[in-house]
Amino acid sequence: MALATGIGSMPGTDFAESIRIVLDTVGGLPHVPELPGRGVHAGMIGRTLSLLSGLEADLQPDGWRVGVGEGTDVRRARSLLAHDLDLAEEIAEGHTGPVKIQVTGPLTLAATVERPRGDKMLADHGARREISESLAEGLRDHVADVRRRFGQADLVVQVDEPAIAAVLDGGIPTASGWSRHRSVHPPEADALLRNVVEAIVAGGARPVVHSCAPDVPVELLAGAGFTAISFDLSLVRPDDIWAETFERGVDLWFGVVPSTDTAGVSDKDLVGRVRTFLDRFGFDVDEHADRLVITPTCGLAGASPQWAGRALELAAAAAERLEG
Repeated sequence: MALATGIGSMPGTDFAESIRIVLDTVGGLPHVPELPGRGVHAGMIGRTLSLLSGLEADLQPDGWRVGVGEGTDVRRARSLLAHDLDLAEEIAEGHTGPVKIQVTGPLTLAATVERPRGDKMLADHGARREISESLAEGLRDHVADVRRRFGQADLVVQVDEPAIAAVLDGGIPTASGWSRHRSVHPPEADALLRNVVEAIVAGGARPVVHSCAPDVPVELLAGAGFTAISFDLSLVRPDDIWAETFERGVDLWFGVVPSTDTAGVSDKDLVGRVRTFLDRFGFDVDEHADRLVITPTCGLAGASPQWAGRALELAAAAAERLEG
């Protein structure tokens, strides 16, 4: 059967309330939510930097920077993550089936985080490799910790890469804003992603990748070893590469529920969009339903609390209807 889940972030600051909403609405594939409303240390970048191994980070006036020693913000990020996992373990006690956690991928980290002397880590080949390896090593410990907490669950690790298309196309601005960083070529991008994928698999978890950007590099992501691609359906072209990738065994997670408050959305309409996409390639939805997941288009941090709950309800209803 098809499943539904959230991408990651939720509005507000009450983690216990958020995880309960997640379990009540998308309990077949719940995710451990991120609540960036609590501050930068609770967002996707800060939370992921708290996992790095051998590479300390701190928050500077112009953003996150590595190699300048451990700061109070990254310590706060570690504390919040541990607190959230403690609550999730308690509230979801006895949960069986999959559970999803999220981390920021190495390409987006490199495009966002600065080197000790300024400018993005993206600017330096060695720095890009260093942050990928540090993330992979930190993930080994993180995956082991989460697996221990959810002993009866199958762990899914979603790697968020919102900046991947811009990184590959040379679209990330330099610190001056007058030029762009050079593009990262696919073979190097593959190696950086593969470090992370292999760490996830070694921990006994399933690697999934999410990008809500246009021009998702489907072939690159599938080649790096991800078992599913999560994407915003409204931003992709139904090229044959999607069909070829699906036939190779990579599952598709359809982002169709608006991530901000929107009136007049029905689960029937959402299912129609998914069916139209699959019908183009001749795939029978009923035959492949167990390889499909319905999600919001992106994180829900910018939604009202009411819409965040409604969005997850719509995703769950669409997943159920998908087989009808």
